[in-house]
Amino acid sequence: MLLPRTEPRESGYTPIVSPGERGLRYLSFGLLRLQAGAAWGFSWDGTEAALVLLRGVGRFRTDGREWLEMGGRESVFAPEDENGLPPRPAALYAHPGCAVELTAITDVEAAVCAARADSGPEPVLITPEAVKVREVGEGSFRRRIHDIITLENVPGARLLVGETYNQPGCWSSYPPHKHDRDDPPHEHALEEIYHYRVDPPQGFGLQRVYGEGFDEAYAPGEGDTAVITRGYHPVVAAPGYRLYYLWMLAGERRELVWSEDPAHAWTRNAK
Repeated sequence: MLLPRTEPRESGYTPIVSPGERGLRYLSFGLLRLQAGAAWGFSWDGTEAALVLLRGVGRFRTDGREWLEMGGRESVFAPEDENGLPPRPAALYAHPGCAVELTAITDVEAAVCAARADSGPEPVLITPEAVKVREVGEGSFRRRIHDIITLENVPGARLLVGETYNQPGCWSSYPPHKHDRDDPPHEHALEEIYHYRVDPPQGFGLQRVYGEGFDEAYAPGEGDTAVITRGYHPVVAAPGYRLYYLWMLAGERRELVWSEDPAHAWTRNAK
Protein backbone atom coordinates (compact mmCIF):
# COMPACT_ATOMS: atom_id res chain seq x y z
CA MET A 1 0.00 0.00 0.00
CA LEU A 2 2.78 2.45 0.86
CA LEU A 3 4.91 3.76 -2.01
CA PRO A 4 8.25 5.06 -0.68
CA ARG A 5 9.24 8.59 -1.55
CA THR A 6 9.89 9.15 -5.24
CA GLU A 7 12.32 12.02 -5.75
CA PRO A 8 10.67 14.18 -8.42
CA ARG A 9 12.64 15.46 -11.36
CA GLU A 10 14.21 18.88 -10.88
CA SER A 11 12.00 20.12 -13.71
CA GLY A 12 9.04 18.38 -15.28
CA TYR A 13 6.43 15.79 -14.40
CA THR A 14 7.13 12.66 -12.36
CA PRO A 15 4.39 9.99 -12.41
CA ILE A 16 3.88 8.20 -9.08
CA VAL A 17 1.02 5.74 -9.64
CA SER A 18 -1.59 5.07 -12.35
CA PRO A 19 -4.67 2.92 -13.03
CA GLY A 20 -3.73 -0.75 -13.31
CA GLU A 21 -1.11 -0.38 -10.56
CA ARG A 22 -1.64 -1.28 -6.87
CA GLY A 23 -5.24 -2.27 -7.54
CA LEU A 24 -6.30 1.16 -8.86
CA ARG A 25 -9.03 1.38 -11.50
CA TYR A 26 -9.51 5.14 -11.81
CA LEU A 27 -6.95 7.29 -10.00
CA SER A 28 -3.53 8.49 -11.05
CA PHE A 29 -1.12 10.81 -9.27
CA GLY A 30 2.14 12.56 -10.03
CA LEU A 31 4.29 15.52 -9.01
CA LEU A 32 5.31 18.48 -11.14
CA ARG A 33 8.31 20.72 -10.49
CA LEU A 34 9.10 23.80 -12.56
CA GLN A 35 11.79 26.41 -12.17
CA ALA A 36 10.76 30.05 -12.48
CA GLY A 37 9.98 30.86 -16.09
CA ALA A 38 9.46 27.25 -17.19
CA ALA A 39 6.13 25.88 -18.45
CA TRP A 40 4.48 22.46 -18.67
CA GLY A 41 1.38 21.47 -20.56
CA PHE A 42 -0.81 18.44 -21.12
CA SER A 43 -4.06 17.31 -22.72
CA TRP A 44 -5.27 13.92 -21.51
CA ASP A 45 -8.16 12.23 -23.28
CA GLY A 46 -10.27 10.04 -21.01
CA THR A 47 -8.96 11.72 -17.86
CA GLU A 48 -10.13 14.61 -15.68
CA ALA A 49 -7.39 16.27 -13.66
CA ALA A 50 -6.72 18.75 -10.89
CA LEU A 51 -3.43 20.65 -10.53
CA VAL A 52 -2.93 21.63 -6.88
CA LEU A 53 -0.15 24.12 -6.14
CA LEU A 54 1.83 22.75 -3.20
CA ARG A 55 4.25 25.69 -3.27
CA GLY A 56 5.09 28.66 -5.45
CA VAL A 57 3.20 30.99 -7.78
CA GLY A 58 1.99 29.92 -11.22
CA ARG A 59 -0.15 31.07 -14.12
CA PHE A 60 -2.67 28.69 -15.69
CA ARG A 61 -3.81 28.62 -19.32
CA THR A 62 -6.59 26.39 -20.66
CA ASP A 63 -7.71 26.16 -24.28
CA GLY A 64 -6.50 29.70 -24.96
CA ARG A 65 -7.86 31.21 -21.74
CA GLU A 66 -5.28 32.64 -19.34
CA TRP A 67 -5.97 32.76 -15.63
CA LEU A 68 -4.52 35.05 -12.99
CA GLU A 69 -1.27 34.29 -11.21
CA MET A 70 -2.18 31.99 -8.35
CA GLY A 71 -0.60 30.35 -5.32
CA GLY A 72 2.09 31.73 -3.03
CA ARG A 73 2.57 29.03 -0.40
CA GLU A 74 6.20 28.54 0.60
CA SER A 75 5.20 24.99 1.49
CA VAL A 76 2.03 23.22 2.58
CA PHE A 77 2.88 24.28 6.14
CA ALA A 78 3.95 27.93 5.71
CA PRO A 79 3.45 30.80 5.81
CA GLU A 80 0.71 30.49 8.38
CA ASP A 81 -1.94 33.17 8.79
CA GLU A 82 -2.36 35.50 11.77
CA ASN A 83 -4.17 32.71 13.64
CA GLY A 84 -1.36 30.21 13.11
CA LEU A 85 -3.34 28.20 10.55
CA PRO A 86 -1.79 26.63 7.43
CA PRO A 87 -2.31 28.34 4.06
CA ARG A 88 -4.97 27.22 1.63
CA PRO A 89 -3.99 26.07 -1.87
CA ALA A 90 -4.85 27.24 -5.35
CA ALA A 91 -5.88 24.62 -7.92
CA LEU A 92 -7.25 24.15 -11.42
CA TYR A 93 -9.75 21.51 -12.56
CA ALA A 94 -9.53 20.39 -16.22
CA HIS A 95 -11.99 18.16 -18.07
CA PRO A 96 -10.89 15.25 -20.30
CA GLY A 97 -9.09 16.47 -23.43
CA CYS A 98 -8.67 20.01 -22.10
CA ALA A 99 -5.34 21.62 -23.08
CA VAL A 100 -3.69 22.93 -19.90
CA GLU A 101 -0.46 24.85 -19.40
CA LEU A 102 1.12 25.92 -16.13
CA THR A 103 3.83 28.59 -16.24
CA ALA A 104 5.98 29.02 -13.14
CA ILE A 105 6.28 32.62 -11.94
CA THR A 106 8.43 31.44 -9.05
CA ASP A 107 9.77 27.92 -8.56
CA VAL A 108 6.66 25.72 -8.39
CA GLU A 109 5.72 22.30 -7.11
CA ALA A 110 2.28 21.00 -8.00
CA ALA A 111 0.37 17.78 -7.43
CA VAL A 112 -1.39 16.34 -10.47
CA CYS A 113 -4.45 14.40 -9.29
CA ALA A 114 -6.43 12.64 -12.01
CA ALA A 115 -9.19 10.11 -12.60
CA ARG A 116 -10.44 8.20 -15.63
CA ALA A 117 -13.52 9.94 -17.01
CA ASP A 118 -15.40 10.39 -20.27
CA SER A 119 -16.60 13.95 -19.68
CA GLY A 120 -16.46 16.88 -17.31
CA PRO A 121 -17.39 20.56 -16.95
CA GLU A 122 -15.48 23.53 -18.31
CA PRO A 123 -12.20 24.30 -16.46
CA VAL A 124 -12.63 25.67 -12.95
CA LEU A 125 -10.06 27.80 -11.14
CA ILE A 126 -10.16 27.25 -7.38
CA THR A 127 -8.66 30.22 -5.55
CA PRO A 128 -7.40 29.90 -1.96
CA GLU A 129 -10.41 31.93 -0.83
CA ALA A 130 -12.73 29.40 -2.49
CA VAL A 131 -11.24 26.40 -0.66
CA LYS A 132 -13.63 25.29 2.07
CA VAL A 133 -12.02 24.86 5.51
CA ARG A 134 -13.39 22.41 8.07
CA GLU A 135 -12.33 21.54 11.61
CA VAL A 136 -13.40 17.94 12.17
CA GLY A 137 -13.35 15.66 15.21
CA GLU A 138 -12.72 16.23 18.91
CA GLY A 139 -9.72 16.22 21.24
CA SER A 140 -6.86 14.06 19.99
CA PHE A 141 -8.58 13.38 16.66
CA ARG A 142 -9.38 16.98 15.78
CA ARG A 143 -7.94 17.90 12.38
CA ARG A 144 -8.13 20.63 9.74
CA ILE A 145 -9.42 19.80 6.26
CA HIS A 146 -9.18 21.83 3.04
CA ASP A 147 -11.87 20.76 0.55
CA ILE A 148 -10.46 21.61 -2.90
CA ILE A 149 -12.42 19.69 -5.56
CA THR A 150 -15.87 18.94 -4.14
CA LEU A 151 -19.37 18.00 -5.27
CA GLU A 152 -20.40 21.61 -4.70
CA ASN A 153 -17.73 23.57 -6.60
CA VAL A 154 -16.90 21.23 -9.53
CA PRO A 155 -19.56 19.03 -11.18
CA GLY A 156 -16.93 16.54 -12.29
CA ALA A 157 -17.30 12.92 -13.26
CA ARG A 158 -15.38 11.11 -10.49
CA LEU A 159 -12.60 13.16 -8.89
CA LEU A 160 -12.64 14.57 -5.34
CA VAL A 161 -9.54 16.26 -3.85
CA GLY A 162 -8.58 17.78 -0.50
CA GLU A 163 -5.92 18.23 2.18
CA THR A 164 -5.81 17.10 5.82
CA TYR A 165 -3.57 18.44 8.61
CA ASN A 166 -2.85 16.44 11.77
CA GLN A 167 -1.31 18.24 14.72
CA PRO A 168 1.44 16.35 16.62
CA GLY A 169 0.06 13.21 18.25
CA CYS A 170 -3.37 13.64 16.66
CA TRP A 171 -5.39 11.26 14.51
CA SER A 172 -7.41 11.67 11.33
CA SER A 173 -9.66 9.41 9.27
CA TYR A 174 -11.07 8.78 12.72
CA PRO A 175 -13.28 7.16 13.91
CA PRO A 176 -11.92 4.59 11.46
CA HIS A 177 -13.97 4.52 8.26
CA LYS A 178 -13.95 2.67 4.97
CA HIS A 179 -15.47 3.04 1.49
CA ASP A 180 -14.59 -0.17 -0.34
CA ARG A 181 -17.97 -1.63 -1.35
CA ASP A 182 -21.14 -0.48 -3.06
CA ASP A 183 -23.94 -0.73 -0.53
CA PRO A 184 -26.10 2.36 -1.15
CA PRO A 185 -27.15 4.34 0.71
CA HIS A 186 -24.79 3.16 3.46
CA GLU A 187 -21.48 3.03 1.59
CA HIS A 188 -20.04 3.68 -1.87
CA ALA A 189 -16.86 2.14 -3.27
CA LEU A 190 -14.17 4.80 -3.65
CA GLU A 191 -10.45 4.22 -4.11
CA GLU A 192 -8.13 6.75 -2.49
CA ILE A 193 -4.56 8.04 -2.63
CA TYR A 194 -2.75 9.88 0.18
CA HIS A 195 0.42 11.91 -0.44
CA TYR A 196 2.27 12.80 2.75
CA ARG A 197 4.38 15.73 3.93
CA VAL A 198 5.83 16.09 7.45
CA ASP A 199 7.03 19.08 9.48
CA PRO A 200 9.91 18.85 10.37
CA PRO A 201 10.59 16.54 7.41
CA GLN A 202 12.52 13.84 9.32
CA GLY A 203 9.31 12.93 11.15
CA PHE A 204 6.73 10.26 10.43
CA GLY A 205 3.21 9.13 11.03
CA LEU A 206 1.54 5.76 11.43
CA GLN A 207 -1.27 4.41 9.29
CA ARG A 208 -3.27 1.31 10.00
CA VAL A 209 -5.27 -0.36 7.20
CA TYR A 210 -7.49 -3.23 8.30
CA GLY A 211 -10.63 -5.17 7.58
CA GLU A 212 -11.93 -8.69 7.48
CA GLY A 213 -8.95 -11.01 7.08
CA PHE A 214 -6.20 -8.36 6.95
CA ASP A 215 -4.50 -5.89 9.30
CA GLU A 216 -1.46 -3.85 8.22
CA ALA A 217 0.47 -0.86 9.56
CA TYR A 218 2.82 1.59 7.84
CA ALA A 219 5.05 4.49 8.85
CA PRO A 220 4.63 7.17 6.16
CA GLY A 221 7.21 9.92 6.00
CA GLU A 222 7.99 13.01 3.94
CA GLY A 223 7.06 12.48 0.30
CA ASP A 224 5.57 9.00 0.69
CA THR A 225 2.34 8.04 -1.07
CA ALA A 226 -0.29 5.51 0.04
CA VAL A 227 -2.83 3.70 -2.15
CA ILE A 228 -6.00 2.71 -0.31
CA THR A 229 -8.39 0.41 -2.11
CA ARG A 230 -9.91 -1.42 0.85
CA GLY A 231 -10.36 -1.33 4.60
CA TYR A 232 -10.50 1.13 7.46
CA HIS A 233 -7.51 3.49 7.33
CA PRO A 234 -6.89 5.75 10.38
CA VAL A 235 -3.72 7.91 10.53
CA VAL A 236 -1.76 9.45 13.43
CA ALA A 237 1.08 11.98 13.53
CA ALA A 238 4.11 11.18 15.71
CA PRO A 239 4.56 13.48 18.72
CA GLY A 240 6.47 16.62 17.77
CA TYR A 241 5.58 16.44 14.07
CA ARG A 242 2.79 17.91 12.01
CA LEU A 243 1.46 15.54 9.36
CA TYR A 244 -0.13 16.64 6.09
CA TYR A 245 -1.62 14.54 3.35
CA LEU A 246 -3.16 15.45 0.03
CA TRP A 247 -6.01 13.04 -0.68
CA MET A 248 -7.91 12.17 -3.82
CA LEU A 249 -10.89 9.87 -4.31
CA ALA A 250 -12.65 8.34 -7.30
CA GLY A 251 -15.21 5.63 -7.95
CA GLU A 252 -18.12 4.68 -10.15
CA ARG A 253 -20.33 6.93 -8.01
CA ARG A 254 -19.05 10.42 -7.15
CA GLU A 255 -20.60 10.38 -3.68
CA LEU A 256 -18.60 10.41 -0.47
CA VAL A 257 -20.45 7.86 1.66
CA TRP A 258 -18.52 5.68 4.08
CA SER A 259 -19.02 3.21 6.93
CA GLU A 260 -17.43 3.65 10.34
CA ASP A 261 -15.96 0.73 12.25
CA PRO A 262 -18.78 -0.10 14.70
CA ALA A 263 -16.23 -1.07 17.36
CA HIS A 264 -14.91 2.52 17.46
CA ALA A 265 -17.82 4.63 16.26
CA TRP A 266 -18.67 5.58 19.87
CA THR A 267 -15.57 7.78 19.99
CA ARG A 268 -17.25 10.28 17.66
CA ASN A 269 -19.07 11.61 20.72
CA ALA A 270 -16.12 11.33 23.08
CA LYS A 271 -14.60 14.49 24.57
